[in-house]
Amino acid sequence: MLAARLNLETGEFGVKDVPIPDPQAGWVRVKVKACGVCLTDLHIIGGHLRGPHRQTGEITLGHEISGEVDVVGSDVEGWTQGDRVAISLLHNQADGEHTVGVDFDGGWAEYVVAPASTLVRIPDTLPFDVASIVPDAVSTPWAAITQTADVRAGESVAVWGVGGVGTHAIQILRFVGAAPIIAVDPLPEARERALRLGADYAIDPNAEDAVATIKGLTKGTGVNVAFDFVGISAVEAQLLQAAAPFGRTIWVGANSQPFTLETPGLLLFLRQQIRGHYASGPEAVPELLDLLALNRLDFSESISGHYPLSDVAEAIEQLQSKKGNPVRLVIVP
Repeated sequence: MLAARLNLETGEFGVKDVPIPDPQAGWVRVKVKACGVCLTDLHIIGGHLRGPHRQTGEITLGHEISGEVDVVGSDVEGWTQGDRVAISLLHNQADGEHTVGVDFDGGWAEYVVAPASTLVRIPDTLPFDVASIVPDAVSTPWAAITQTADVRAGESVAVWGVGGVGTHAIQILRFVGAAPIIAVDPLPEARERALRLGADYAIDPNAEDAVATIKGLTKGTGVNVAFDFVGISAVEAQLLQAAAPFGRTIWVGANSQPFTLETPGLLLFLRQQIRGHYASGPEAVPELLDLLALNRLDFSESISGHYPLSDVAEAIEQLQSKKGNPVRLVIVP
């Protein structure tokens, strides 16, 4: 089969022929129908991010996966060939959480094997491309908002970065009743999209003082919750400056650079909190798929383009250059 492989030692990346994998006991082989392209994949290819459980050899990237069950391994019940499934990101093992496409082979391939425990049934009405982005681009902001931040209806929120993940955060924040919702992004297309999808205000940080504007929009207090979906130290500093006393700042964007808190006493005096967030629990994906099937949420507009597996490098280049301001590009093997 074809698979997009990264050599973690040399950094060499490309599509190549590899053997079709067989599922071990407790695992299932899935014929991939769609797999999203994420900034995390770009961070891994660029050598800025590595999974904690696999540091050498080659790996197939791609962690936003949907498809059909192809072969069921031994000791697996409840799944049959042809079942429509999405694959949750995390697999719990004795040494911690393993992430598909980061710690073990992912879905930029014609077939992928995954633990049966990570499979989630896709409603028949939901297309594979939309279902594929739920395990990360949708479930990550969902869990960040509803669990890590515990956003309540009526709380004020600011979101830095309204691209592939932040765009969904805006929609989810509107769904849970946050108000006002303030989007911060230098791209005019991203700001316009955020306003269309549920933000009350949109700020260009290159044209105005984002922190001062946020304070002005919240009667001088700052927001109850500030989210970083960018992963830049300067943005993380702004989160604290824009947060109200007792405010929560949630760091979601992957950042490989150090962060310095210049006035740590303010963090104590204002009783603010810094909370990190990664991925989502196993319950988030089925919850979201059900909400999509019931038309409570709609992420169909998020699919900005489709690429065959052989053209994965072009998809990566488009995401990196932000040409066309894509939310999510999807590989269709």
